[in-house]
Amino acid sequence: MTILRQLRLFLLPLLGAFALSACGINSVPAAEEVAKAKWADVQAQYQRRSNLVGNLVATVKAAGKQEQDTLVKVTEARAKATSVQVSAEDLSDPAKVQQFQQAQAQLSQGLGRLLASVEAYPDLKTNQNFLDLQSQLEGTENRIAVAIRDYNEAVRAYNTRIRTFPDAIGAKIIHGAKPMTPFQATTPGAEEAPKVDFGN
Repeated sequence: MTILRQLRLFLLPLLGAFALSACGINSVPAAEEVAKAKWADVQAQYQRRSNLVGNLVATVKAAGKQEQDTLVKVTEARAKATSVQVSAEDLSDPAKVQQFQQAQAQLSQGLGRLLASVEAYPDLKTNQNFLDLQSQLEGTENRIAVAIRDYNEAVRAYNTRIRTFPDAIGAKIIHGAKPMTPFQATTPGAEEAPKVDFGN
């Protein structure tokens, strides 16, 4: 009886230690894969926007010869945005994620200027191709916002998991997990509310 009791006293701490160390073995990689999948969604939406930009530029180019400078800037921003790639393995490198964000922000700004400039072209504003492209771009911007929100939530869940007990044990020892970088606004002054002035 005493041998059985001693065996229990010996095995219980071992089982407890094993149970603690097992925490994070499956949950950490599962959370990482969710975050990577959400990043793929972000990239897919940006790729969709990039594909639409070519059609939009061609449509505007036909109607607005004076907007060549804006068209060139949008085309260059699109080329830069598509050349900056961030793989799932790069998500723990803030510099690479920031470079991607900045390239996409430049394209967003160029598109905003381009869409604002077409107000001078009544024929273009009624062109069905242009209206369809504009609608698709607006929808894509909404999809991008949702994809970024979902990615940031997956990153938050992953980063929390690898930093909290008991999953932190498996995250550090077994997986060598590093925090992932969330997507942040890169437009200057994006955190400030716009000022509306009805004076004069």
